[in-house]
Amino acid sequence: MSDPNVPHSPTANEPNESFGNILSNFERDHTVKRAEGSREGRVVSVSADSVFLDVGLKTEGVLPIIELQKIRKTVQLGDTLAVTIKGRDPEGYYALTIGKVARPTNWAALERAFAEKATIIGIVTGVVKGGLSVDVGVRAFMPASRSGARDAAEMAKLVEQEIRCRVTKLDAAEEDVVVDRRIVAEEEEQSAKNHRYAELKEGDIVNATVRSLTDYGAFVDIGGADALLHVGDISWSRINKAADVLALEQQVEVKVLKIDPEKRRVSVGMKQLLPQPWDSVGDKYRIGERVRGTVSRVTDFGAFVELEPGIEGLIHVSEMSWVKKVRKPSDLVKPGETVEAVVLSVNPGERRMSLGLKQALGDPWADAAQKFPAGFVVEGPIMNIMKFGAFVRIAEGIEGMIHVSDISAEKRINHPQDVLKVGQMVKAQVLEVDAEKRRLKLGMKQLVPTSIDEYLSERKEGDAVSGRVVEVSGDLVQVELGDGIRASCSISAQPKQQGANASTGGSTDLASLSLMLAARWKSGSVAESSKPQEIQTGQVRRFRITKLDREAKKIEVELA
Repeated sequence: MSDPNVPHSPTANEPNESFGNILSNFERDHTVKRAEGSREGRVVSVSADSVFLDVGLKTEGVLPIIELQKIRKTVQLGDTLAVTIKGRDPEGYYALTIGKVARPTNWAALERAFAEKATIIGIVTGVVKGGLSVDVGVRAFMPASRSGARDAAEMAKLVEQEIRCRVTKLDAAEEDVVVDRRIVAEEEEQSAKNHRYAELKEGDIVNATVRSLTDYGAFVDIGGADALLHVGDISWSRINKAADVLALEQQVEVKVLKIDPEKRRVSVGMKQLLPQPWDSVGDKYRIGERVRGTVSRVTDFGAFVELEPGIEGLIHVSEMSWVKKVRKPSDLVKPGETVEAVVLSVNPGERRMSLGLKQALGDPWADAAQKFPAGFVVEGPIMNIMKFGAFVRIAEGIEGMIHVSDISAEKRINHPQDVLKVGQMVKAQVLEVDAEKRRLKLGMKQLVPTSIDEYLSERKEGDAVSGRVVEVSGDLVQVELGDGIRASCSISAQPKQQGANASTGGSTDLASLSLMLAARWKSGSVAESSKPQEIQTGQVRRFRITKLDREAKKIEVELA
């Protein structure tokens, strides 16, 4: 006989005990079908979003931390929790939920669960036409649309899994039972959202997962609740659409900006966790400083230039060109172009900065008075014609105006377009410069030689000439030497004489004048009386040039 006090191992004469133990262990470790729905679990690990528990099976169970948040409970390593096994997750862990959920054991329990709309435990036994077969104490049917699975493959993974469901149809006569898993999941999800909304506060900084992207922003999950991350709150720099900087399932940190409890809407932002760029603008950008940036957008009134993320300056259309009046900013700059500009004004309080594009090129009027003094001859194309004159571009950014009265000395011009056209190259003389008012007056007729210019070019001091006395005023005589050419003669030092011809009147003068005109006023070979005459208006006399002032176009003569 064997000693009853000595332990012994199972032998061949104890087959039932050995087989029973092996079967029990197998069922406990490899299937949920025979496992109890509710059990105690011991916390062995805690992550950011899950709690791992030892539930007495070979594989650990995983409990979403949101389940604890719903009941406002925190746990530490070693704590025990009452949990229910729902099934297995894709990684092979047992999926757990908080609390005890009953599994019906008879028809009366089913009727009670149906009446109370209670959540029960069921085990999926197989895939059937139109859905799944579920063991809830009796055989039940779960439509595919109410399984919570997205496709047939996901439905197949539910087989032999323990699920939480609700009886939605119960026919005792036909023993027809229909269950719904999806409604339970939706209610639990809504409960979790309600709890999350209740505990959120404006200003909270939370982790979020990008769930969907739109042109106007992104919807993110902030731990069981949905929130909108508007495209304008992603970055201080301008972003066209959220997809340019975010991706699905991306983990981001956000700040809760606004909560609407009634509509259950939450707005969050990313840029609010970064320094506001405008806070340091006053120290970084000075008036008159040259800066470089990228054109971010163009409008009818100007172009916005991004100098750094979150900092934009406006180049107004009036600050784009010295040369011409810009009507469409898009004619000069395009989005994406890099430009150089000058800071004109900075207002950090209103977050505004004015920039100048033309100032970066230098003000062409700064030295206009030195480059184009009065009397200087310039040449350039006619840019515009108005009724009162024509505008000529004489340098980049500098235009001068030729008044209609300064176009021609030969004839009266009613409108500049009668003799000029846009684009025509002309020469003109600078008449007046006002750099402060950015005005430059030009004249064309001043460059056209006149009869006096020709006369002066052909004469020199000492030449003998003929002329007709046109005016006598005391000792000063005005003499006409040719058409429109006059000289002055002083006779104070010359004695007045009377001659025979002094009283002859017009006949002698006319004869002398005809002789002078025949000689074209230039030969000087006009016959004169051998006797001196007293100077009188209308006489043609011989004179000698004593002074020529070509610049002032003045001539002085004396009697010859």
